[in-house]
Order: sequence, then C-alpha cells, then structure tokens
Amino acid sequence: MSMLGRRTAYAAIGAAWIAAAAAGATMGLIDSYGPAPLGEDLEISRTVLDRDGRLLRAYLTEEGRWRLPATRDDVDPRFLEALLAYEDKRFFDHHGVDPLAMTRAAYQLASQGHIVSGGSTITMQVARLLEPRRERSVSAKLRQSIRALQLEWALSKDEILGLYLTLAPYGGNLEGIRAASLAYFGKEPRRLTLGEAALLVALPQSPEYRRPDRYAEKARAARDRVLDRIAGSALVRADEIARAKTEPVPDARKPMPLSAPHAADEAMTASQENAIRLTIDGRLQRRLERLARERSAALGDAMSAAIVVVDNESGEILARVASPNYFDAGRAGQVDLTRAVRSPGSALKPFIYGLGFEDGLVHPETLIEDRPIRYGDYAPENFDLTFQGTVTVRRALQQSLNVPAVAVLDAVGPSRLLARLGEAGASLVLPKHETAGLALGLGGIGVRLIDLTALYSGLARQGSVAPLFERLGATPKPAKRLIEPVAAWYVGDVLRGAPPPVNALGGRIAFKTGTSYGYRDAWALGFDGQYTIGVWVGRPDGAPVSGLVGRSAAAPILFDAFARLGRDLKSLPPAPKGVIFASTSKLPPPLKRFAGRGNAGAETASKVHIVFPPHGASLALASDGTVLDPIAIKIAGGKPPLNLLINGLPFETANAPRTLFFDPDGPGFVRLTIMDAAGTVDSVVVRLQ
Repeated sequence: MSMLGRRTAYAAIGAAWIAAAAAGATMGLIDSYGPAPLGEDLEISRTVLDRDGRLLRAYLTEEGRWRLPATRDDVDPRFLEALLAYEDKRFFDHHGVDPLAMTRAAYQLASQGHIVSGGSTITMQVARLLEPRRERSVSAKLRQSIRALQLEWALSKDEILGLYLTLAPYGGNLEGIRAASLAYFGKEPRRLTLGEAALLVALPQSPEYRRPDRYAEKARAARDRVLDRIAGSALVRADEIARAKTEPVPDARKPMPLSAPHAADEAMTASQENAIRLTIDGRLQRRLERLARERSAALGDAMSAAIVVVDNESGEILARVASPNYFDAGRAGQVDLTRAVRSPGSALKPFIYGLGFEDGLVHPETLIEDRPIRYGDYAPENFDLTFQGTVTVRRALQQSLNVPAVAVLDAVGPSRLLARLGEAGASLVLPKHETAGLALGLGGIGVRLIDLTALYSGLARQGSVAPLFERLGATPKPAKRLIEPVAAWYVGDVLRGAPPPVNALGGRIAFKTGTSYGYRDAWALGFDGQYTIGVWVGRPDGAPVSGLVGRSAAAPILFDAFARLGRDLKSLPPAPKGVIFASTSKLPPPLKRFAGRGNAGAETASKVHIVFPPHGASLALASDGTVLDPIAIKIAGGKPPLNLLINGLPFETANAPRTLFFDPDGPGFVRLTIMDAAGTVDSVVVRLQ
C-alpha cells in the first residue's frame, strides 16, 4: 500500500471509530474502559493568598511543577474567545467528541499528507492530560474519545474548561495558564493583551518546541498563526491583529510571585489546605517590601529592616516585612526579624509613663527633674550625656530623656511594668540570671517587633490591646487591658507632639523611637486613629553599627510607610472622661511636681502612707454585689492637704481627713493612690470579691 493509501486508510478508520464513539455505539464498549479520571486527586501547587484573593506565594508540587488552579473567571475573556476559535469552535455544543472536526482533520491528513488542523476537542485534550499515554494509535485515539465522553457525562463544561486551564502544558515545569502568564508576563491572566492571549493559546500545542524563553522566534510564529486564525473568524478588527503581531515575545521567564514569604511559610506549616488566605494586603505588602529593600541598601552592607502594619480596631496584620529580600544570604533574608528578640532601647518609655499617668503620679504637664541621680550602683544618663534640669513630663517623653523615665519607673515598679506588658500579650525576655530592674526602662530586656507593635496599637485603642492575627477568618481573641483609657490618651497626645525626622511633617501620627545599647537596634513605632506601624533596623546577627540611631535610621522608614499606606491618616480617638486639661500651674498640688527619690527635702519618716487596706488585700462584698459597709481607707504621714485617687480618678475629700470612706462600683481590682502637698505618693491595689 502506498504512503497516501496508508494515510487515507488510517484516517478513515480513525474517523469511523470516533464517529461510532460519539454516537454512543455500545455502552458495553464504553464501560469496558472503566471510570474516567476526573482530576479529584490532582496535585496542584499550594498557594497563599492575600485578603482580596490575590496570590502572595505559590509552592511547587512534589513533582517540581508549577500547577496553579484556574477557572473560567480567572482568565481574560479574549483568551477564551481565541482558544475556542483556534482549538474547539463547537466546545459548548458537542458531547466531548466533534465528528465534524475529526472528519475534517482526517480528510486534510489524507489529501495533503500532513496535519492541517487537529480533530481533538478541548475535552479530549483534558482526557489526555488526566491520563497521559505516549503511544499515538487508533486505539489510543479511541480511548481518548471514550474518556472525553465520560468527562462530559460527569462534569460541566466550565469544570472541563477549568481542568484544561489548570493542566495545559506551557514548557518546562509550567502547567496551566496562570503559571504560564506569571512566568512569561509577570501577571495573572485576567488582563492580557491580544498578543499575549494568542501566545498562550499557541504554546500547549508544542510546549517544548515553542518555549519563548528558548525559541522566541518559533513562539512568535506560532502566536502569529493563532492571530491569523482569529482574523479569519472576524472576532477582532484587522488593525488590532496587526498591532498584536508587533508585540514583543518574552525571551526569559520571570520569577514566580514571592510576597510575604515568611508569613506564607508560617501559614503553610500551620495548615494543610491547598489555598490559605491571610489578612495581609498584597499591594501594601509589596510597597513596603520595596521600601525595606531601598532603605536597607542605603544603610549599608548586611543591614536589614523589618516592618509590621496593624489594623488597630481588629488586630489584623495588614503587612509584615520580615526581611528586605528572602533570598539575600548576606542579610540573612530567611530569618524572620519581626519575631526576633531584640533590645527595644527607649521604645518602652511610653508604657512607663502610662503607668505613671494611671497611678496619678504624674500628668503630662507635671514638672520632673532631669538631673544626675544614683539608684544604688545604677546612675542613668541621657543619650547625649547632658541634663536639662526641670522639664515637664511631656517634654521628657518627647525628648526621650532617660533620667525622668527611670525616676517614674522607680515609682511604678519594674516588676509591675514587666507584668503589665506580659498580661497584655507581649513576650518579654530578661537576660539570663537577671531580674526586672530599672535598666528595663532603657532597653534592658528583649522584645519582638510584632509584640511591640501590638502594644503600641493598644495605646491607639485607649489602652486595650487586640491580639494580632494573620489568618483571614480566624476568630479574634478577646482584647487585653494594657493601661486605663485616660492614661493611654495622655501617652498618645504626648507622642503626637514628638519632633519628626528631617523633612517629615509632624503632628499627624503619635510615634516613639528607640536605640539599643551599643547601636545594635533602631526602632520607630507610631500610630494614628486606624493603623499602627512598627519598624526595626539593624544587622540580623546583632552586631553593633556605628551611628545607628532610631531617629535617623528607623523614623524616616516609619513616616514613609505611613505615606505608602495609600490612605488618609485618621485622627486619634477623642479624650475619654477623666482627662485633665490644665497647665502646670493649674494642676492639683500633688501633680505639679514629681518628687520621686530625687526630692532631697522629703524624709522617709514623713512620707504619706496608706495604712489600711494593705497592698494585695482581698475585701469581701455582699452576695448581691453590694458592699456591706463603706470601705475605710486609713492614711498616715504626709503633708496636708491630701489627695486620694481611685483608679486614677480624683476622690472628693473634705478637710483632708486621715480616714476616708468610699463605695466601690462592684467586684474587681481597685487601685488606691494618696498624694500629699510635698508630692510624696503611696499606692496599693486591693481586690473586692
């Protein structure tokens, strides 16, 4: 038999088999092949998505393939039009096999000696992709046709199309249109140019031979043939076809998306789901990743930066830049610096003053001494080794003076500060064999950026810390009390007036910087009424960096990060009930000047003291929640007049008696604070139950 005769016979036999199958010749024939694979066990790349469903990061399958799931809604409509026009015009009309197309293909093969157009439908191609076989024979074609019929019976047209969009080969380890579009064009296939769409239609026909990253000219020729076919179907105007042919063909693959890689790795470890959705805003994440790369490079070799953005109200993490570049070994890019334990420097001072405000020890306009003082062997000094004398608490915090902060910490107690921050959810780490001391206020402790950012968001929430979370849909945990609302508002009001870095506009956010001992860590944390941002800068290995200061290294990143939010800044919450608006001269006498240990004229024997109830006492209430009798408060020492504060709020007294009585609101903890005219203070906490 001649070559032409063999082709004609082969084509005729094939067409007959396909026609018989399409007509459902015998159910026995179809049943003999067993059930068709429907893709239920198909391994696809696991993905991590942002809050809006955009891809943050994808992972290779165990076979080392990029195989991203796709549906009809994931691709540009023009791609679908081009695909159907080129591959399967009657896709929505046939039942898996198109006898007209098969007959046409067989005739063209027999008459012209080569394949002019394929007879396989999209459903038949899906069948081949789900059950790949190397042999090319009449029996293999028949099997493929039977499987196509079975697919059509079991799945909808959109489901079949989705399998094609997920499995179609595009060269190398790329499978599916999403992987191909990301690798060749650096974008999802929802918005394709006509030339891009035509190229993605052409590649699966011969994916290795037409790979644009290896054979760009062959890829271009295949794309143009698709465009010519589209032109013949009158789907697109001639001028658009001509313009599409001038589009460049990519000659290299682009890296797959890799945003929030540390958060993605953490989510993958915690869950076995194929697609995990985070609270992260992908667009914001990428903007801040660029910011971290730019600033780290400008700061020098081996320098790194980390940024955390939090929604104050919900506790959602909107961005988490754990390193400037995940693959930069010189900057330890795979180390999560948002969870690294570092010394916070002065970044804890707002919480020291917050407890001082809460206890009624100080007010933002209270005068406090910035003079040399010694606490045993410890003599704190300011960063610039100078002293400013008498200043207001507001100025002391805004200028980050060390001596006043240590004086207030001495009054509120380092252990109490440590306990309060821990109760609010922060993981604080003391050096080995160390106990909480006054050095705590100047950075003598370890804290993570993510925890410190959560604490600052608590200040924005008027003293209530919302536990942070990163998994979208997770059940938020109850908020935890950090400090009282009045104290938190005072802190925010003071920090809003902190001097901004060079070329930045002040007064828009409340912020604080910090620099650790030895210039190892630079911090800047700030908040407005809606967001809190934390920034850390330093070397991942903890080595000192000459001149590394929070104000010059971290604060500019903080202000730039707020600018890149792409949203208008929101005002801080209004002042809660109990806030005292007064100048220093108008404050109650005990709040005009903070004494602390620096008051040389105060004698221990004459200091005011709460005799009853003792600190830590438990007082019984009646079973219905009311007090059997008013609670007595007995006071000794001190210089009249005496002022009592209950939970930080003034308590009306007459003639400053030494025994006072009050009726509590109900069960719980109550802080009682007494101050005399000389500024000496005593405070106790009791429990009512």
